[in-house]
Amino acid sequence: MTGTATPAAPGPPSVPGTEGTGPSGQLTHADGRVELADGAIPAGSRFANADLHPVPMAERRWTTYNFAAVWVGMAHNIPSWLLASGLVALGMDWKQAVFTIALANVIVLFPMLLTGHAGPKYGIPFPVFARASFGLRGANLPAMIRAGVACAWFGIQTWIGGQGIFVLLGKIFGGWTKAAEVGGQPWTLWVCFVLFWALELAIIYRGMEALRRFENWAAPFVIVGALVLLGWMSAKAGGLGPLLGQPSELGWGADFWPVFFPALMGMIAFWSTLSLNIPDFTRFGAGQRAQVWGQSLGLPTTMTLFALLSVFVTSGSQAVYGATIWDPVELAAKTDNVFGLLFALVTVLVATISVNIAANVVSPAYDLANLAPRFINFRTGALITGVVGVLIMPWKLTATPELYIFTWLGTVGGLLGTVAGILIADYWLVRRTRLDLADLYREGGAYWYTAGWNWRAVVAFAVGGLLAVGGSWSAAGKGPFPADGLIPFLKPLADYGWAVGMSSSLLLYALLMAVTSPPGKPARAPAPR
Repeated sequence: MTGTATPAAPGPPSVPGTEGTGPSGQLTHADGRVELADGAIPAGSRFANADLHPVPMAERRWTTYNFAAVWVGMAHNIPSWLLASGLVALGMDWKQAVFTIALANVIVLFPMLLTGHAGPKYGIPFPVFARASFGLRGANLPAMIRAGVACAWFGIQTWIGGQGIFVLLGKIFGGWTKAAEVGGQPWTLWVCFVLFWALELAIIYRGMEALRRFENWAAPFVIVGALVLLGWMSAKAGGLGPLLGQPSELGWGADFWPVFFPALMGMIAFWSTLSLNIPDFTRFGAGQRAQVWGQSLGLPTTMTLFALLSVFVTSGSQAVYGATIWDPVELAAKTDNVFGLLFALVTVLVATISVNIAANVVSPAYDLANLAPRFINFRTGALITGVVGVLIMPWKLTATPELYIFTWLGTVGGLLGTVAGILIADYWLVRRTRLDLADLYREGGAYWYTAGWNWRAVVAFAVGGLLAVGGSWSAAGKGPFPADGLIPFLKPLADYGWAVGMSSSLLLYALLMAVTSPPGKPARAPAPR
């Protein structure tokens, strides 16, 4: 515990949507962090369970290294490695691809730090944080959108990880890849997929402290594995090969920008999920400095260096094998050294588990717990995530670069950017980072609005989401959308979906809160204390 705990000053902040005699049982520490006294959350509340309660101050101990390690562990994975390859497949050269990825991660860092602020200060997860803007019941809307996206990502990562194990074991055991097919795939591939899936859920079932310990050693291990791959390839190639000298098919003129902007939005969307649910992690932070420095040092630098690493290794494959091999698993499988194959196998396992658990299981576990706190806890939510992630059959989403980057990442980014805009507007512009912590769990409290829903947030989400993804389009034969766009006159906005969704929802929500609930005017009847 840091500093001396003192009762919060009486009287609520005069902001739209709040009213009452002051936070009940809320203790503010000298460093600005807040916790609740025992019994402040009503016993038997329909909106609380142990996993959704604020983290006690004594348990908020994640340091700068812990946050940086989480990001290193999440960024060093096969889909991150393949981002650069996807952009090069669209016609960019390596400099354009790395620049696009670096810029995207600098941009997405800012909303991530803004939403992450509530974690160390109040110790609350994302779905509880969303109650301040959407209402106690309305928070299920963004939570379920985020959970659905995470479930799909979980399936994608698990499938890719299972494929990696399958390929590498095939090199070790010979006929492993020639087994009889079930459902269009060798049955041995399904075995790898299921075993990998079970291993991931076994780790997360042990809770967040087990995740912290796993990430602490997984991050440096994966870095070493990637550097070993670079050293091995450089030694075989006698240099980095001709790829770095290959010109862009797009140039820097009129052909480049129509690809650059939707690709930039897609790269932002790659981590836009975490820009929403980052409080799920920062709630364990020892302070704001830990989460700000940990994320700033961990995310943009790691993603940029990893993109460079993928390009350098791939350029070596061009010199050695006469073809660019972008998939690190396929590249590692080229070696005939059993020790090298086993090392690559362990690296793939650790890298994929690291990102999949942290990015795609923690969030939906909390989101599903928020949906029915009495019946679903964190562990049950994690198991549900695992099942849904398989049922979605997400391997279809990665069939082509166009489908993966423009359709999947672009659409997801537009919707999640819309939610992020509302959260940022409410927390920073409307409430100036001041929340009544107990009322986030209390029916009839400051965030009850109308039957648990804040219609202003719903309207802002509907309008922002429509502007962001309403014009979604696909090239003929390369996606599910019509070539003219779902709503043709919105098509020009589709390539900027994340930015359009976030900015429009932020402005509209702030306006609606100012107009319909001016300062000093309660948005509800006084709640009983």
